[in-house]
Amino acid sequence: MDQADAVRLPDAERARAERDQEEAVRRELEDYYRAGRPPWDTGVTPPELVALVEGRGAPPPGRALELGCGTGTNAAYLARRGWEVVAVDLVERAVRQAREKVGAAARVLCGDATRLDELDVPGPYDLFFDLSCYCGIPPHRRDGYASGLTRRAAPGARLLMFGYGPEAFDDPVSGVTAEELRARFAGWDLVDTTPGTNPFPTFWFTLRRNAAAA
Repeated sequence: MDQADAVRLPDAERARAERDQEEAVRRELEDYYRAGRPPWDTGVTPPELVALVEGRGAPPPGRALELGCGTGTNAAYLARRGWEVVAVDLVERAVRQAREKVGAAARVLCGDATRLDELDVPGPYDLFFDLSCYCGIPPHRRDGYASGLTRRAAPGARLLMFGYGPEAFDDPVSGVTAEELRARFAGWDLVDTTPGTNPFPTFWFTLRRNAAAA
């Protein structure tokens, strides 16, 4: 079902279709973890995150929120670098592994990155990290993701996001583009878009919360 079809459905039918879509995403993620390590959960912290945290112009350690933390590799890395970390994932199996990995160094919560108001993540946060979480979120929940981060962003906060381009999916509404991020993240500036090194379209996006809009 594409977005045009969803608009034409009666409200109750559209709501049911959206719930079914969210549940399908949850089941697919659970299946990945049940079968073994998902392709996005490599156990290695991406060099792009290392460069942001340790490279030239790196911000001082503050408060970080990771969306779609998987088994906790990057939450553990940020905690080792002095950040106060909260990490969220939708899949209970991944959350259990992440809690074992990070111990008391970070808080790991099981929940929906598009419904942060239901979790104990009041903010403000100086850094948000997303390793292919947003690009798999159904379109009708993406505004919830963006608004949840915006309400919790400190002035000048950064969002580092890795995402698959739409061409990497059979589903035409999956994936993420720079144009979509500019449209959805009001009050943020898209300051960098760098293609990934994968054999299919991927990108690293860096957004900064506009201090004047905060």
